[in-house]
Amino acid sequence: MTTLPPPTVTLSADDARRIALRAQGFLGAPDRRAGVRGMLRHLGAVQLDTISVLARSHELVPYARLGAVGRDAVERAYWTEQHAFEYWSHAACILPIEEWPHFAFRRRVKRAHGYRWHKMKDKDASCRLVLDRLRADGPLTSTELGGAKNGGPWWDWSETKIAVEWLLDAGDVVVTERRGWKRVYDLAERAVPDALLHDDLDDAECLRRLVALAGRSLGVGTRADLADYHRLKGEQVDAVVAESGLVPVEVEGWGKPAWADPAALAAPPRGRHRTTLLSPFDSLVWDRARTERVFGLTHRLEAYVPKPQRVYGYFAMPVLSGGHLVARVDPAREGKTLVARQVTLESPKAAPATARALREAAEWVGCSDVRVERAATPAEAAAVTAELAALD
Repeated sequence: MTTLPPPTVTLSADDARRIALRAQGFLGAPDRRAGVRGMLRHLGAVQLDTISVLARSHELVPYARLGAVGRDAVERAYWTEQHAFEYWSHAACILPIEEWPHFAFRRRVKRAHGYRWHKMKDKDASCRLVLDRLRADGPLTSTELGGAKNGGPWWDWSETKIAVEWLLDAGDVVVTERRGWKRVYDLAERAVPDALLHDDLDDAECLRRLVALAGRSLGVGTRADLADYHRLKGEQVDAVVAESGLVPVEVEGWGKPAWADPAALAAPPRGRHRTTLLSPFDSLVWDRARTERVFGLTHRLEAYVPKPQRVYGYFAMPVLSGGHLVARVDPAREGKTLVARQVTLESPKAAPATARALREAAEWVGCSDVRVERAATPAEAAAVTAELAALD
C-alpha cells in the first residue's frame, strides 16, 4: 500500500455516521427539485436486482430518500432523455450518463479478456448480426433480437444473447432501460451523447474520478469502502487516492485509515432524519462490513438461504430512524394489505418508528392495511401492532 500522510482530522464514530447519512441523502431536507435524477447523480450508482417484494430495489432507493415518488415517475427519471445507462459498477447498476467516459477502464479490461463466461461459436458474425439489427430496428430486447435462451436452464444462453451481452461489456451496445425487467439494448453511438462517447481517458483518470465519487457518495470511508462502491481493487484505490481530492481522516473506533470528502467536513451534519424501510441493496447498507462498522448492525440478505435457516426473513429490510438502524422487517403484499411477515426490533423503543415506516411504505405501494404476522417475540408483535393502530 502507498505510504499515507498522517490525518489532520479526527472524527468520532457518531460524526462519521452522521456524515455518511448526509452524504447518502438521509439527513437534512431532501432535494425534491433535483428529484430522482439529482439523487442518481449524487449517489453515482443505483443497484438493480431481480427481487421485487414491495417494489424493485432501484425504485426503493429514491423512495427511501425522497418519499412517495410515483413509481412511473422513477422509471421515467432514470430512462428518458439520455440521463442514465446500465453497466457494471457495484453490480449491475443504473449510472448517470456523464459517467460513461469513466468506465472506459472497465470496458478495456473486458475487451482484452475477449469474452465474459460464455464463448460464441462465430463471434464476428454473431456480433455483426446484433449490431445490424439494432442499427436497422432501434432499441430491442434479447427476445426481440432472436431469443435469450436455447431452451435449457437460465444460463443456457442463445448465441444472440451471448453476443449482445459481450457488446454491452465492450461498450458497443448500451442498456437504455428495463422493459418488463428485460434489458433494452441500443447502439452506444445512438444512446450516448456525442461529447461523452469516447474511451479517451486513461485508467488513472477513470479511477481518480470513481474513487472521488465514492468518497463523495459515502462522505467518509476506508480503503475497502472506497473500493467496494464501484467494485475496484484495493490497489487501484491506493494508486489514485492521494490525487482524488479526498482528505485523510481518523475515525475513532474504526482502526483503519479513512478518507473523507472535503465538502462533508466543511459543515457539521445537521437536519431532519428520515424514517424509512431500506432495500438490502441500498448503497447505505449494501456493504455489510461497513454497515456493521458504521451502524453496529450485522445484516445479510437471506433470500438465497434455505427457509428453515433464515433468521430475519426472505427480504428483510432494515428500518432507518433517527440516524440508526433500529429494526428489520420482512415485507410482503396480500392484495391491499402490506404484511410484515417478520419484525425484529433492536430495542422495544423501535416499535413506533417501525410502525411509521410500515404505514408510509404501505401507502406508497397502494396498500390500505398493514398486518404484523410474526415478530421475534409476541411482545414485539403487539407493540408494533398497537403503534399501527394509533396511526389509523
